[in-house]
Amino acid sequence: MNTLIAVAIAPCGTGEELAPEVAEVVKVIRASGLPNRTYAMFTEIEGEWDEVMKVVKEATFVLANKGIRTEVVLKADIRPGFNDTIQGKLDRLNKFL
Repeated sequence: MNTLIAVAIAPCGTGEELAPEVAEVVKVIRASGLPNRTYAMFTEIEGEWDEVMKVVKEATFVLANKGIRTEVVLKADIRPGFNDTIQGKLDRLNKFL
């Protein structure tokens, strides 16, 4: 079933600047081939539930496998019968703005 998630995967206790570790996470997400967009605090990923959750796991473990304590914040929108919600939600909103 089509799923749109917003996920933040970040290291804990690695210092003040997190960008190098977050970049490693985003590289895994982008390499997945699933539609995705990265913003200042979250990355959105869209696809079938199992595919999306596999990418979240792989992206999380790119840090955890290095012994880095890793925090994951995830929000999911499962909407049967809809596709391309990563852009469609914005298109529907913009009609009212």
